[in-house]
Amino acid sequence: MEIFGRLTGDAKVNELKNGKKVVNFSIAMNESYKTKDSNEFKKFTTYFNCSYWINDRIAKVLTKGTLVELYGRVNVSTYTNHAGEVKASLNFHVSNIKLHGKPVPEKPALSEPVEENANEKEADDLPF
Repeated sequence: MEIFGRLTGDAKVNELKNGKKVVNFSIAMNESYKTKDSNEFKKFTTYFNCSYWINDRIAKVLTKGTLVELYGRVNVSTYTNHAGEVKASLNFHVSNIKLHGKPVPEKPALSEPVEENANEKEADDLPF
């Protein structure tokens, strides 16, 4: 199976008791479809909990917002939360990862507006 999505957070490497390492991360896959009776598009997001066992060094490039293409197999896990409600999660066991884009950097907020003073422009060496 193949899925595309953006990481919802930085990947984490977990080491098991037997010394094996696994890279865990989650992705959000945005989808949309056009409703049958109107021109309105419905948008929804599907989240996958992912695990990658082949090489833990990839974790350093799997940062929040990175666009990835994943190949592997999916399964569903069910559990009962503390309130007694039955819940489910989608898990993706990754066999291959392709990186498609870095996260979009956030623009730093300016604390004060920058003003340009016309009288303080640099003089150039042009004769005219």
